[in-house]
Amino acid sequence: MWLTLWRTFGIVFFVAILPGCLPGHHERRLLNDLLKDYNKLERPTQNESSAIVVKLGLTLQQIINVDEKNQILTTNVWLNFEWTDHNLIWNETEYGGVTDLRINPKYLWTPDVLMYNSADEGFSSTYPTNVVVASSGLCTHIPPGIFFSTCRIDITWYPFDDQKCKMKFGSWTYDSAKIDLQLNNEQGGDISGYITNGEWDLIAVPGKRNTLTYTCCPEVYVDVTFQIHIRRRTLYYFSNLIMPCVLISSMALLGFTLPPDSGEKLTLGVTILLSLTVFLNIVTENIPETSDAVPLISTYFNCIMFMVASSVVLTVVVLNYHHRTPNSHAMPNWVSGGLGQDTQESSSKEALKMPRWIRCVLLQWLPWILRMERPGKKITRKTIMMTNKMRELELKERSSKSLLANVLDIDDDIRQIQAMGSGTPSHNGGYPRLVGRSYEEGGPIVTPHTSFCFNKTRELQNILRELRYITNKMRCDEEVHEIEVDWKFAAMVVDRFCLITFTTYTIVSTIVVMLSAPHIIS
Repeated sequence: MWLTLWRTFGIVFFVAILPGCLPGHHERRLLNDLLKDYNKLERPTQNESSAIVVKLGLTLQQIINVDEKNQILTTNVWLNFEWTDHNLIWNETEYGGVTDLRINPKYLWTPDVLMYNSADEGFSSTYPTNVVVASSGLCTHIPPGIFFSTCRIDITWYPFDDQKCKMKFGSWTYDSAKIDLQLNNEQGGDISGYITNGEWDLIAVPGKRNTLTYTCCPEVYVDVTFQIHIRRRTLYYFSNLIMPCVLISSMALLGFTLPPDSGEKLTLGVTILLSLTVFLNIVTENIPETSDAVPLISTYFNCIMFMVASSVVLTVVVLNYHHRTPNSHAMPNWVSGGLGQDTQESSSKEALKMPRWIRCVLLQWLPWILRMERPGKKITRKTIMMTNKMRELELKERSSKSLLANVLDIDDDIRQIQAMGSGTPSHNGGYPRLVGRSYEEGGPIVTPHTSFCFNKTRELQNILRELRYITNKMRCDEEVHEIEVDWKFAAMVVDRFCLITFTTYTIVSTIVVMLSAPHIIS
C-alpha cells in the first residue's frame, strides 16, 4: 500500500514540473491588455492624416445560379481582408511567446467594405468569422458568404453566350484619404478551389482597382471590382432545343413530297407550326424580358417559323392548283344563269383556263430549270420554243377556218360551202343539183326529185347540228381535261420548287446562325 502511494506521488510531481503543462494565462492577459482601452470606433492608424491600407482578395468557390430572368448572379465567395491595426501590436516575449490571437470582429475595428451591386435583402451576406491578429498588428479577416449580385445579362448570342458579371466592393463611408483599398492579388480572384458548374464554365476572374467621384460627395472613393467571366455550356440547349427544331423543320419539308390527294399536307404544316411555337415559348420563359437585343436562338426560330408559315401558304396554293375543276372555278350562278348551255360551258372553260404567264413559268421554264418531265413529254428549251410557235400557228389556222370547219376540225373551201347553202351558180354556169336540173323562163322548176333533195338537206342540217353539239361537248371535255392536267402538273412544279427552295433556306439559315455564334460547343 505504501508503495502504491509513493508511485502516485511521484507521477503527480513529475507531471507538475513538466514545462507547458501549467495552465496558460498569457493569452488571457494579452487580450485584457489589448482590449482594455481599445475603441472599435477609432480608426487604428499611427498617423491620423494617413490612410489605412486595406488589401482585398476574393476566392470564388462556386457559381450557384445565374438567374437570366431577374439578372441576378448567386455565388459562394470568400473575401480576404488584410490591414494593420497599430493598437494591436505586442511583444511576444512579454506574453509567453503568443504570436497571434482570434478575436470576434464585433470587438475590433473592421473596414466597412460592402458590395455595391448587392441584390440581397440584408445587403451584407458575409458570416462574421473571427479576425486573426498577429503580434505585428496585421489583421486577417476571411468572411465567407453567399452573394446575390446584380448582373446585366447580354442575350444577343443566347444560348452561345458569354456573361461578364461584376462584383464591386468598396468602403461605404471612408474615402481614399481614410482607407486605401487595394487588390491583394494583381491576377484577380483565386479560383484554385472552384467547384465546376453544370451549366457554366468559368473563364477568369480578373480584378481592377478604380477611383470614382460620386455626385453626392466631393471626395474620391476607391473600389475594387472583380469581373466573373463565365461561358454557357451549350450541349443541353443544342440537344434539347436546336436539334428538335431542325428535325421539326425538316419534317415541314417532307410535306412538299406528300401527294395532294392524301388530304394531310395542310394538317402537317399547321401541326409543325404549332410545335415551333411551343419551343419558342419555352425559350422566352428563360430569357430576360428586354428589348435591347434579340437572342440568337429566337432569330433562328423566327426564321424557321417563317419558312413553315410560308410552306403552309404555298401548300394552300398547291392544293388550289391540284383540285381546280369547272365546278370549283365556274362563273357564279347569278352571272351564268341567263346564258345558254354552250355559252355556260365556254365560260367555265375560260374561267378554268390557265393564264399565259403561269403557263409560261410553271409549265415551260420552271420545269426545264428543275429538270422535270411530263409523261410522254420531254421539256427542253427547244421544245418550249416549238410549242410556242405551234400555238401561234394553230391560232392563225383557226382564225382562217369557217365555223363548221372549226367544229368538225376539217379543212374546207369556203366558196363551195357558201354556194351549196345559197344556191348560187357553180363554176360551169349552172346551179347545184340539189336545187334543180331545168329552168323555164329564167326560174328553176320544182320537181319531185327537187323536193326530195330539200328534205334530205334539212335532215343533213339536223344531223350536222347534232354532230356539232356532240363534237363541241367532246372537244370541251377534252380541253377541260387537258387544262386540269396542266393545273395538276403546275401544282407538282410548285411542290418541287418549294421543296428545293425551302431545303436550301433551312440549311443556309442553320449554317449562318451556327457560324455567327462566338462558340458552338463548350
